[in-house]
Amino acid sequence: MSADYLYYSHEKLQNFIGQSKNADEGVMEYLRNVKYASVHDFAPGLEWFNTSEPLSFAKHLHGKIVVLDFFTYCCINCMHIIPDLREIESKFSVEDGLVVVGVHSAKFENEKISSNILAAVQRYNISHPVVNDANSEMWKNCDVHCWPTLLILGPSANPIVMLTGEGHKKDLIIYIKNTLKFYKEKGMISNHKLPIKSAYHLLPDLKGPLLFPGKVTNILDENNHEILAISDTGNNRILVLKEDGTVMEQIGGKKLGFKDGNFEEAEFNNPQGLTFQNKDVLFVADTENHAIRKIDFKTRTVVTVAGTGKQGDDQIGGQKGPLQCISSPWDLCIYRTRDMDLTFHPDGNPPIRDVLIIAMAGTHQIWALFLEDTVWWKCKKYMAGTCINIAGSGREENKNNSYPNSAGFAQPSGLALCQKNRELYIADSESSSIRRLSLADGKVTPVVGGDRNPQNLFAFGDKDGTLFDAKLQHALGVCITKDEKTLFVTDTYNHKLKRVEVTENTVSTITVPAEDTIDGTTSTFKEPAGICISMDNKKLYITDTNNHQIKVLHLNNKYNVIKIEKLELKSLEENKQKIKNSSYEIITGKPVKLNSTGGKIILSINLNLEKGLNLTNGAPQNWIVDLPDVTWSSVPKNGTDLTHIETTINVPNHINYKEQYVDFLFDLLTCTTDTCLPKSFLIKIPIKFEATGKSNVAENINLVMNSSDIKVL
Repeated sequence: MSADYLYYSHEKLQNFIGQSKNADEGVMEYLRNVKYASVHDFAPGLEWFNTSEPLSFAKHLHGKIVVLDFFTYCCINCMHIIPDLREIESKFSVEDGLVVVGVHSAKFENEKISSNILAAVQRYNISHPVVNDANSEMWKNCDVHCWPTLLILGPSANPIVMLTGEGHKKDLIIYIKNTLKFYKEKGMISNHKLPIKSAYHLLPDLKGPLLFPGKVTNILDENNHEILAISDTGNNRILVLKEDGTVMEQIGGKKLGFKDGNFEEAEFNNPQGLTFQNKDVLFVADTENHAIRKIDFKTRTVVTVAGTGKQGDDQIGGQKGPLQCISSPWDLCIYRTRDMDLTFHPDGNPPIRDVLIIAMAGTHQIWALFLEDTVWWKCKKYMAGTCINIAGSGREENKNNSYPNSAGFAQPSGLALCQKNRELYIADSESSSIRRLSLADGKVTPVVGGDRNPQNLFAFGDKDGTLFDAKLQHALGVCITKDEKTLFVTDTYNHKLKRVEVTENTVSTITVPAEDTIDGTTSTFKEPAGICISMDNKKLYITDTNNHQIKVLHLNNKYNVIKIEKLELKSLEENKQKIKNSSYEIITGKPVKLNSTGGKIILSINLNLEKGLNLTNGAPQNWIVDLPDVTWSSVPKNGTDLTHIETTINVPNHINYKEQYVDFLFDLLTCTTDTCLPKSFLIKIPIKFEATGKSNVAENINLVMNSSDIKVL
């Protein structure tokens, strides 16, 4: 197989399209002329996810059009194409002849470990097969050079076309549609199934309601009590807690989506960063909705203040927030600055303006959302609601510069504000460094980590030291002490907590009691991401993402860790949220008996339609789990695939309860030969708690439905 041929084939395909009457005809002509070759099969012994056995081109993938997605799970560009692949898989099924295979070829050492890849597959809701190409054998075999790369293969593992980067969804749909047609006409496409098995069944016992929590922030309420806000990323919700773990509010979380409204109606999509403007307003970086959301605790509503819900590629900005397309905002902070137009304030005391600073990971920049009319750098006036880039060229690099738009970042993912010096500290994850942005003049300077060469994004490691001699590995979180002299950093892929002295540009590892093992090395954390410091400077709150926990680290006055504990979440009785289901036909299932100390329930539902009744082809078919309160969790919580419905429910300690209910809600559109029949029904499953009950239970529920009736067998 010629590497050169693979690399230029996309250009050649585009040339064929340009010379034809339409794209379909161009692709078909290209396929008639494409050179024949084949890639080597996957090496034996590789670890696979979302399958019950390793796949091979010779056995499983022969007769299929295969899209190889070469990715590494840290990469924001790789994350961006996951929704595209999901949409393509909804158009072309395995039985139609299309298979997407994720080939994970790691950038960071931490990403070569299968347990970490498994967590990423679960976190990103990837349902297609994924293989750990730990030694990059398939990467080299196919002559891949960058992430992400997509390689379409024919039914004999013959390369069709290679595409690099993101943004190819429309082209992919055209190429796949015509490639399937071309080879079907030759009788070379098979409709056989694959041994798919969801990786969700490998989730550990969560022992709590959180699922891959992303970020954490805090504020004092009117009584000087500390309030925490957590982005419960995997559950697509925001939780507001007392410092003892009592859940005061749940915002969103019923299902993944992009919807404003009250706290129960609102929907998020993998939210990350949060920051309080005051005790009544919390801003959220709704990362995969490519939006900034405002939570108002007075009106109990969520509104979108920036972003359209779709990924943008604008690297300049300047429009009013809800009209401005943005890309994967990852963290936020509030900067308070004096209005710089002194001509209107002759007393020399211009008013303080609030500016929301955004780590825009998707375009490798730092943006600002002006919450008020503000005169800022170079006395330029920004109207309230303006969302604009303030630093970063948009090129992915580790470039420091006196001019903000000439500097370069690499997936900035964490922010900490030094208000006194008007400086912003940035966890620049893909350069594995901490950077400094002056909010007085826009100058960007190094703090620790990375490399002097701005193009070197592989200067990572685990080494204490000064400036470029120090090494981090994909750090995602940063916070600053109240005296604004010391930073704490979640060194995410090293599973460690680091301390940075900002005036000395030094980093040192903080000793924390070990609890778990990562690849043979003891560690308290598994890819910790978010971090904030308590208002009294005595505690650190850390989102221990892959442990699905919030850890609380108690500090002495020298910032040494003297105690570590897990924050246990508790529910306020009055805040139990149940979906309004009065319009649903209610069917009670048989009780599930569980130990009163809690545990895990694996529920499977099989839906059987009697002869003459079918699901309406192409119509939305949805199911969702409604749990008793926020201390329960289920994975997954909702879905659209009715061929195999299975969810794992984690149940907290219920010694004081005898019975609770888990509800499965279905919204289906069915049809007979001459009639469309909407079906909305609820399966109410009693959970009975007994001292002698099991702590792990698997239960199958069989539903039989005809045009007029639904039964539980």
